[in-house]
Amino acid sequence: MTDTPTFDRRMLDALICPRNQTTLEYDAENQELISRAAGLAYPIRNGIPIMLIDEARKLS
Repeated sequence: MTDTPTFDRRMLDALICPRNQTTLEYDAENQELISRAAGLAYPIRNGIPIMLIDEARKLS
């Protein structure tokens, strides 16, 4: 059995929302980085945050 890569929480200090340059929150359950200011959730795939606006999910 192989381990799934996990997101390194220390990356939160370096990452910002590409839409409005605000801080992000880590949602471990959904493997997403949340930008409340932009209303977007950026996916984390194989431990790598996908910081593309086109890949982000709109928050409801």
